[in-house]
Amino acid sequence: MAKKRKTSKKLTNELDSVYFVKLVVYLVLGSFWLRISRGATELPLPIGFAFGILLTTLEKLQIDRKIEYAMLLVALLLGYWLPIGLTVVIK
Repeated sequence: MAKKRKTSKKLTNELDSVYFVKLVVYLVLGSFWLRISRGATELPLPIGFAFGILLTTLEKLQIDRKIEYAMLLVALLLGYWLPIGLTVVIK
């Protein structure tokens, strides 16, 4: 009789509410911009996007990393074109 192999796969079950909160955090983080104005030129820096990428790479439960990256990109573009999110202007 063949022996049954024990699989040691650990599936972490994440609650839907935790997943939703993470998506909202990435949406808010991606919309943070720092705009430095000097005369007629303006330099926009996506500080929230950089912090969100760092947070995504350091996360323990990296189940849906692609979705988190996509949410950061959507928030980055929305924060740049629309007046949503936090924008800090330094003159």
